[in-house]
Amino acid sequence: MSDQGSAGNVIAAICNVFFPGLGQLVQGRLLPALIFAIVCVGGYALWWLIIPAIIAGVFHLYAIIDAATYKNNS
Repeated sequence: MSDQGSAGNVIAAICNVFFPGLGQLVQGRLLPALIFAIVCVGGYALWWLIIPAIIAGVFHLYAIIDAATYKNNS
């Protein structure tokens, strides 16, 4: 992936809309992908407790923004 707003980042952000962490995986970032997926899926699974679902929703939104604004520093 190259700069912020590139086509690859837009595709990664769209992937994150459907499954949190998938966009980071598309970008080749395994650890953030696992963290976003575990937190979001776990929080959504505990939806009846309200607070974990809210935290998962915030993490899901952050995963989308993170994929869209990612800059490769190498």
